Amino acid sequence: MSKIRLSKNFINSNCKLALNEDLFPSGDITSNLLSGNQITKIKMISNQKAVIGGLEFAKETFSLIDKKIKFKIKKKEGSKIKKNTVIATIEGDLKNILTGERVALNFVSHISGIATKTNEFVKKVGKNTKICCTRKTIPNLRVIQKYAVKLGGGTNHRFNLSDEFLIKDNHIASSKNFENIIKKAIKLKKGRKITVEVDNLKQFKKIQHLNFDRVLFDNMGIKTLKMAVMLAKNRFETEASGGVTLKNIKRISKTNVDRISVGGLTHSINAIDIKLEF
Repeated sequence: MSKIRLSKNFINSNCKLALNEDLFPSGDITSNLLSGNQITKIKMISNQKAVIGGLEFAKETFSLIDKKIKFKIKKKEGSKIKKNTVIATIEGDLKNILTGERVALNFVSHISGIATKTNEFVKKVGKNTKICCTRKTIPNLRVIQKYAVKLGGGTNHRFNLSDEFLIKDNHIASSKNFENIIKKAIKLKKGRKITVEVDNLKQFKKIQHLNFDRVLFDNMGIKTLKMAVMLAKNRFETEASGGVTLKNIKRISKTNVDRISVGGLTHSINAIDIKLEF
């Protein structure tokens, strides 16, 4: 797993936004019914086997509510854990712990869900094939979601539209000569990578003489994909996308494609069931 560092300022600002969303305008009116100074120690436990992540967000959430709360992380980010594993302990005023409970659990559940699903895909392929996420992320959560993918052993695709040229089917369809679009990108490259998407061998053969970096084979059958990868060998980095599932990813990876992109890593994921237990 690649080393990843999210800045303290980034974690702090996201936790503040999440708490504001949950507490504006009148705070936790239910927990405020409780008397203060009920010092309690609580365990944070995963109800599922998982790749765990997001604990620094949980820690910061409780700290913003009450700096006296002691949040002790028991498992490192990216750790593979079994069901019923204690991943953290929380000690402090019960009222304040309850106020931050849902926001903290939301961060851990969502990040762990993405990391866990990514790892399931990673384990299905060989070491020479990278599993990539896409830009199909929840608005304003892209950094967090792509961080989670890395925790699970995956690789980030381009972060945004400025990172690299990705000439897709709609660009090609809107141009009378899509070779010219690629040539324009080559002239404007300035260190950025150029990826061109094709969905059949005929398209690829038309452009394989051009000097771009990566070819993205979209929604190809296994037999066609294998032929396409062979044609691209030693010339372009290769990537497959479209309709990728846990059931077919092993067959896709056996074509020797370099990368497989999976939009479902971020746009439709199940959260991991995390609970606080007294």
